[in-house]
Amino acid sequence: MSRLLLLVLLLIGAVACTDGGGRTGSPGAGGGAAVVRVPQDAASVQQAVELVRPGGLVLISPGVYRESVILATPRVVLRGTDRTKVVVDGEFRRANGVTVTGAGSVVENLTVRNHLANGVLFTGVTDEHLRAGRAGGSAYDPLDTDRFPPLRGFRASYVTAYNNALYGIYAFDARSGVIEHSFASGHADSGIYVGQCRPCDTVVRHNTVEHNAVGLEVTNASEGLYLLGNRAVRNRVGLTLNSNDTEALGPQHGAVVAGNAFSDNNDDASPEQADGGFGIGAGVGGGRDNVLEHNLISGNRTAGVLLTDVQDHPALGNTVRANHVTGNGTDLVLATGTTGGNCFTDNAPRTTSPRNLPGCPATNRDGHDRDPVTGGLLPPLGQAPAPPVPPGVSFQDVPPPPAQPGMPAAASAPHRPAIGLPGRVDPGAFPRPERTDAVPRS
Repeated sequence: MSRLLLLVLLLIGAVACTDGGGRTGSPGAGGGAAVVRVPQDAASVQQAVELVRPGGLVLISPGVYRESVILATPRVVLRGTDRTKVVVDGEFRRANGVTVTGAGSVVENLTVRNHLANGVLFTGVTDEHLRAGRAGGSAYDPLDTDRFPPLRGFRASYVTAYNNALYGIYAFDARSGVIEHSFASGHADSGIYVGQCRPCDTVVRHNTVEHNAVGLEVTNASEGLYLLGNRAVRNRVGLTLNSNDTEALGPQHGAVVAGNAFSDNNDDASPEQADGGFGIGAGVGGGRDNVLEHNLISGNRTAGVLLTDVQDHPALGNTVRANHVTGNGTDLVLATGTTGGNCFTDNAPRTTSPRNLPGCPATNRDGHDRDPVTGGLLPPLGQAPAPPVPPGVSFQDVPPPPAQPGMPAAASAPHRPAIGLPGRVDPGAFPRPERTDAVPRS
C-alpha cells in the first residue's frame, strides 16, 4: 500500500457517497423486484439496487450515471447493456464508483471512471468508513478481521475501469471470487488489486492492465489465489506480490502466477506511485511460497523478475520456473541479502543477479539455473544499472482507453450470481504466451 493512499484519504475524508443517491442499500427478506431496469424502472443505479430483490438483476441502459453506488443486497447482478456506453462517472468528486458488500453479487459489462479512490470495490467492510469512501487499506491499521468477516462470493466481468485515483478493481477483505475479462488503466496505485484474504479462493484471469503505476497488485492475499492469462503491459511495474505489516493477514503466500505477459513496463506517461518502482515485470516483496511459471516476461528495463525482502518479511520459498524471460535490464534478480529457499529453473535468462541463482531441487541439484535448450550453465552477466525513475503524470491525465469487447448478449443473457466461485482452477490450461499480444485481451 503506497503513501498515495494516505494522501487521497485526506482529500476524500469529508466526501460522503451522496451526489446521485449513494445511500446504503437494505436487503429485504425476499422482497423487491426480480429485474430492475435503469432508467426505465429507477432513475439512478443506486435506486435500482435498493429496489431489486436478493438474487435479482439490475440492467442498466446506456448513459453517464454521475453517482456512487453501494450494492448491499446479496446475489445481485449489476449489468450494463453496453460496456462502453454505460458509465459510472465520479467526476473527480466522489470516492468509489461501485462498492459491493452483498455476498455473491456481481458487477459486469460497464465502465467506471474518474473517482477519487476506486472504480469497483468488493469488501466485507460495512461501517461508516464505507459511506465516506474509505473502506480498505490503511483506513484499517490493520483491519479487524473478526469485526469485518470477508465478503464471500464476488465477480467482476467485462468491466472497464480508468482514471480512478487508487485502484480500478479492488477486492479487499473478500474471498471466493473471480475478476475476469476486464481492463484497467490510469490508476495511481494499481489496475487490479487483491488484498487481505486468507484463504482467498480467487482467480484473476484474462484481464488487461495498462498505463498504471502497478498493473496487478497483491498484498497479504494468500492461499487459493491464481493470476492466470493476464496482460500487464506498459505500466511502471507489471505485478507485485507483497507482504505488509500495516495490513492484516501477513505475510503474503501461496499464489500461483501462470500464463501471463509482463512486458514493457516502462511507461513514463502513467501515474507515479509514491513508493516508486519502475521498469519491473514481476516483483515479489516479502512474499512466500509463490509459484511464477509459464509467463512471458520481456522488455522491462530494470528487471524481469525481482525477489526481495521487505520490512521484516523475507522472500521465502518462491519458485520461478519455465518462464520466457528475455530482453530485460536484468532478467532475474534475487536481491542482496534475500535468502530462504527461493529457486529458479528452466527460465533461460541471459542476465542474472547474483551470478549463480539457486536452482530448484527437483531439476537442478547443483544449485544453478540451466538453459533448457543446451543444458549448459548460463552466462551470468550480473545486474545492469537500474534506469532513472521518470516522473509520472496525474491519474486524471492518462488518455481514455479504446472501446473493449463487451459481454455477449448482455441484454438477454441469464444472470449468474457469484455462487460457488471460483470453481475448478487449472493453471496448466494457461500456456506461456509467445508474444505480448498472444494473451487473450479483455
